[in-house]
Amino acid sequence: MKSSQACLLATYATLALFTRRVVSRNSQHRFLFQATVSVSTSNRKLEPKMASVTLRIQSPPLNHDAVSLSRNHFPVVTFKTTFLGSSLTANGKQLSLPKTFRTQPVITASSSTHTFDVVIIGAGIIGLTIARQFLIGSDLSVAVVDKDVPCSGATGAGQGYLWMVHKEPESDTWDLAMRGHKLWLMFAEKVRAQGLDPLQELGWKQTGSLLVGRTAKEAATLKKKVKKLSEAGLRAEYLTSDALRLKEPELDVGKDGGAAFLPGDCQLDAQRAVAFIQKENRHFSSKGRYAEFFHDPVTSLLRSDSSSEVEGVRTSKNTLYSKKAVIVAAGCWSGSLVHDLFRESDILLNVPVKPRKGHLVVLENFSSLKLNHGLMEMGYVDHLHDTDRKSSRSVKVEEGQTLSVSMTATMDTVGNLVLGSSRQFTGYSTQVDESIINHIWKRAEEFFPKLKELSLEDFTLDRKVRIGLRPYMLDGKPVIGPVPAFDECDHRNWA
Repeated sequence: MKSSQACLLATYATLALFTRRVVSRNSQHRFLFQATVSVSTSNRKLEPKMASVTLRIQSPPLNHDAVSLSRNHFPVVTFKTTFLGSSLTANGKQLSLPKTFRTQPVITASSSTHTFDVVIIGAGIIGLTIARQFLIGSDLSVAVVDKDVPCSGATGAGQGYLWMVHKEPESDTWDLAMRGHKLWLMFAEKVRAQGLDPLQELGWKQTGSLLVGRTAKEAATLKKKVKKLSEAGLRAEYLTSDALRLKEPELDVGKDGGAAFLPGDCQLDAQRAVAFIQKENRHFSSKGRYAEFFHDPVTSLLRSDSSSEVEGVRTSKNTLYSKKAVIVAAGCWSGSLVHDLFRESDILLNVPVKPRKGHLVVLENFSSLKLNHGLMEMGYVDHLHDTDRKSSRSVKVEEGQTLSVSMTATMDTVGNLVLGSSRQFTGYSTQVDESIINHIWKRAEEFFPKLKELSLEDFTLDRKVRIGLRPYMLDGKPVIGPVPAFDECDHRNWA
């Protein structure tokens, strides 16, 4: 099979591994994808599943296998899958796609040309883990390029929950989440098999999760959720308010409240996990198979003059040629980046990913309150994808924006209390908003009465604020797959 370029898109909040191979090259091309995103946890044993994706050309037939769009002839490309389906737009047509620590780069040339099999744009946990999978699962060479450094975006600002308790077994992303959990458990076991402690290396804790409610209505919903999760094969338990008090003495949900408890849910420290993955990747640099280009934003695609195939990327400092694939894993910047990269091409591609800003408050060495599990209120699930919900958890902020704040709380591996969380759309701003910090604290007080005896101002010196921009899709599904309607990208390449 002839190898040419692929431009792939991978946008999600956590881990993504992606492989593709061609099964047929007819008028209807059939691909097999193995796409796994680590978002949650369980103890259920699952076998790897392949999602079938069928590509159909719905416009007048083309005379060649490649999907090509010109200014005057726009076919509609539709990808169908069982669990991925975020919508993209190309040339006005809807396309359905399958559903801070500082470090020095391995290569530090100020201006040079390099060639790799795969070039990955984005050094968050997704980009670095895609690189890891190529490095340990093939003999391909990989370059990771980023406008900043690892953990400078959403990865470094996250709470680190690897949970199933807030997932829906009947949802399109359920199998993906279950597979992701299995991969995280396997990853932790591999770390342990090396004679290392996952707690130290990854900040890994299998504390279990508590999704809590304070009203009779929420308690009834939680009972139904526990039933569904149990039927789906997870170990799940409903806790009454009295039983919950035994597990979390500091938590108050009232006499009508309760919780869904999943003892198998886990959490990690994203910065530790990324540092470990990056260290593992760098073992391949001595073999000439891995390189990092940080503080080096991508400025344009390199395309062949003869075939218009993507040959690589140009950054502010380097030219990086790619023999096999270019992968975009730039989180909430993926949409604007893809738009900019294709601005001089015949393709007008819209990736409708938006930055959703979130605040977390970290109180260092917090001894006034101890937690045994990770906690989240039902309101978090309510606000996860509903931006217009009106409730006591929604607060109007300037310019008519709605801020949603829901209680999340956990203790990290070094005894810090991590409180969240907020969700709002403010563009790409990462400025700290003290009023939001106060909203988070007030919301936490409603669940932990002991906090009312304390003043947030007393923790100014021992307080850190994490702000991240989550990649938000309206349907809540990841964007994973080949960039549609790109010359010879959709069926000739392996990535």
